[in-house]
Amino acid sequence: MKVPPEITYRNVDKTNALDTLVEEKIAKLEQFCNYISSCHIAIEKIHDRPRSGSPYRVRIDLTVPPGHELVAESNPSDINQYAPVDAVIRDAFNAATQQLRKLTQRQNEHDKGQNHDNAMETTALVTKLFRDEGYGFLKGLDGQEIYFHRNSVLHDDFDRLEIGTGVHFFLSQGIEGPQASTVKIVDKPGVRAGKADETLIEPPLDWKE
Repeated sequence: MKVPPEITYRNVDKTNALDTLVEEKIAKLEQFCNYISSCHIAIEKIHDRPRSGSPYRVRIDLTVPPGHELVAESNPSDINQYAPVDAVIRDAFNAATQQLRKLTQRQNEHDKGQNHDNAMETTALVTKLFRDEGYGFLKGLDGQEIYFHRNSVLHDDFDRLEIGTGVHFFLSQGIEGPQASTVKIVDKPGVRAGKADETLIEPPLDWKE
């Protein structure tokens, strides 16, 4: 995240447990979108003894490049009267996650269209995987290291990737440098496709199992 998250407590006692919960939820958001510009969370108690609903309200404001602003808010209604503050926090982050997922899907679909129009498909091998964080790196035949995010892997195949998996992808220029999109699994290095006479993907010269 470009700007450290801002967390505001209003009429709510700040505790280590609440801070830990919020930090965990922010980390989950960044798994869906690792280029969030800013995040502000307001946790407040708006009533001491409400006639209905929860006394707590949580609002999350996110900004995502190039100029998207997302707002998720939770203030449970009558059926969740007196819901504890941690439950309201979880509910707000769930709403933010859904919005962020939809936005990144739209952006990926747009990027895929742009890449198909303006770029050529190329081939590479997976050389690094960070499963918990949801990203990894490819190495092309020219030795260039290229970042990719789990949302860029077609058919939800990110969890099928292994070190050495061969993929087709489109190369684009991301915020931090070269980035792969429309990543599609092809094969393992050196494995032949069907009865073809030649190897589908040749590992780079410095490739090591």
